[in-house]
Amino acid sequence: MTTYHVLGPLAVRDGDVDRTPRGPKIGKVLALLLLRAGEVVSVRTLTEELWDERPPRTAVTTIRTHVYHLRKALAATEEGAGALRTEPTGYRLSHLPGLFDADQFMRATEHGHTLLRREQPAEAATVLRAALGTWRGSALAGIEAGPVLTRHVEHLEELRVRALELRIEADMAIGRHRQLVPELRGLVAAHPLNEWFHARLIDALHRSGRRSDALAAYGAVRRLLDRELGLEPSVDLRRVQQEVLTSDRSRFVVAS
Repeated sequence: MTTYHVLGPLAVRDGDVDRTPRGPKIGKVLALLLLRAGEVVSVRTLTEELWDERPPRTAVTTIRTHVYHLRKALAATEEGAGALRTEPTGYRLSHLPGLFDADQFMRATEHGHTLLRREQPAEAATVLRAALGTWRGSALAGIEAGPVLTRHVEHLEELRVRALELRIEADMAIGRHRQLVPELRGLVAAHPLNEWFHARLIDALHRSGRRSDALAAYGAVRRLLDRELGLEPSVDLRRVQQEVLTSDRSRFVVAS
């Protein structure tokens, strides 16, 4: 079975054999075709990605050469012959001949979200943890993305953060507050202006019986937002702070 990977370094694996095309530009062409499988990727789009606003006179010929080598690489796999087609305006990966990690991730994330809406948080947490486990690093790590791929990478990373938020919601719903505190501290350090992560950290600290730490965390994010953006905390953050100040700690169940 051939597998294609963009959630980390770009890779094509045919069983145990590495079929990843070599060269930075051919890698960009493959990444765009994978991320737009079933759609025509125009020569203009490929030119923008490879050279931005400074294409050489040989741009179209160079793209044809890259596509030729990609066809050979795909044809070497069991399912890939004939998958890459030439269209009037560009090229299309007509079907994905194998398993694509981005598709697996998005399907699993949607399934986890559905389970969460159905009030099955334990099952949702398991599915979402597996979805996040398909990532092997930053999207297209090692590729110097041009303007087109940069937009795709940003989209994938936003989906990753959303899946992480859903998994945290699921873990909170099953009482894993204490276990979440270290992870949430790391997330607010990595995403200091993400108020959602800050709110969940405050909530997790409170529900773990650490009321003073929760209030200290609120004070820290309030100062950060004022210093960096000149803003007051969001409604969500203020709501969580109010819960810390007024709610009865005894109603919370903390998983061991």
